[in-house]
Amino acid sequence: MTGNLDRRSALRLFGAAGLGLGLAACAGPGGGSGGAVGSASPSGVATSGAVEGTVSFAHWRAEDKAVLAGLIKAFVKAHPDAGVEQDISPSADYQSTALRRIKGAKTGDVFTAFRGAQFEQIVKAGVYAPLTGTGVVDRYQRELTGPGAVGGVQYGLPYQLVFNMPLANTDALDKAGHTSAPTDWDGFLQLLDDLKAKGYTPLAWPGGDSANSGQLLNSMVMNNAPSDDMFTKIESGAYKVTDDWFLTTLEQYAALRPYFQDRATGSSTDAVTRLFAEGKAGLLATGSFQMAGVRALGAEFPFDLLAPITTTAAEATYQGVFNTTFILGVNSASTVQPVAYAFLEFLSDPENAAAYADGTGQHVTVEGVEYANDDLRAVAPWLTRKTLLAPRFQFLNLDIRSAVENATVAVAGGTEPERAAEEAQRVIDQKRS
Repeated sequence: MTGNLDRRSALRLFGAAGLGLGLAACAGPGGGSGGAVGSASPSGVATSGAVEGTVSFAHWRAEDKAVLAGLIKAFVKAHPDAGVEQDISPSADYQSTALRRIKGAKTGDVFTAFRGAQFEQIVKAGVYAPLTGTGVVDRYQRELTGPGAVGGVQYGLPYQLVFNMPLANTDALDKAGHTSAPTDWDGFLQLLDDLKAKGYTPLAWPGGDSANSGQLLNSMVMNNAPSDDMFTKIESGAYKVTDDWFLTTLEQYAALRPYFQDRATGSSTDAVTRLFAEGKAGLLATGSFQMAGVRALGAEFPFDLLAPITTTAAEATYQGVFNTTFILGVNSASTVQPVAYAFLEFLSDPENAAAYADGTGQHVTVEGVEYANDDLRAVAPWLTRKTLLAPRFQFLNLDIRSAVENATVAVAGGTEPERAAEEAQRVIDQKRS
């Protein structure tokens, strides 16, 4: 898809691999129509029966539409009496409206969920048909499926393995004189200074997009926080955003102000992706899930990932952040569950999962997948580095998450860190009461 890109600088940018996702996970990562429901597995999902009828596949990845359409064509060729229709919403809308839309299976016989609050809400509402006991679960890397389980029951299967940390234009970093990743906060600021001196926007950040402005926060707190469950504890009241560690994080956001693009707090993801794709920015503060979108805009420079290390090198525990999300499941109210389950099985086949990964520029959690995509291969060393499961998705109360993330946007826009923290904590206390 991307051609034979020169990954010389990308491969040189980072050194030897760290501990790996499995170990990191242990440490704190890691409406249908037609047809009849067939016999159910012990989980309650109809895994057998006539594979006929049309299923609705609800998700938020519009950029995946063409790749999924190709896979759906292959699925229908194998099952001529079946059909799949994609029902796609923008990510922010999907986060806020998906449960209402898929409940009752008027849409979303097969559907996805974001890790964290949305997944928990959908499970609580009884919309996921449990998958425990079905063969499809065994097709996934077990250490990466935890975000799709509750109480030992596998409700969904996280399909995507992404890195929620800045995407780097390694040509730009080379020109700025950086052929190795900064290992501390001073080094990160020096990198940004050097990028700016070469005429680049150092850090393109979508501060006006609530779905993605908080991606940067993942790596900003990964080494600052006193524990890996920092946002669970903010939500419970055990930690506060007025605590020293979070104030330090906000002060670091203030230090980033000169390095963001103009009007950063009002910028959309589309705008900063375009800026990065045009070769005008050194870092894109979203994640690996933007690689295909950047390529679609014509970018030819090599990629890697680069997370800000906000502490000294000796104090840093993690090198970056990962997430397993796009949690696939079957709707418990679907009248075409055999088709829905068959489509889930189809997506979970290593060959089909590889086609999805290569076409969309995203790693997957299916066992035995081999990647042909040059960009996926370029960032593959991150699969074995010491990474933290993205903490922003620890929040189960989205109002509290918004309060925390809005504090970072306010500071980036000029608000003093102490004031932003106090205002955010007031909202958190109200939402907890």
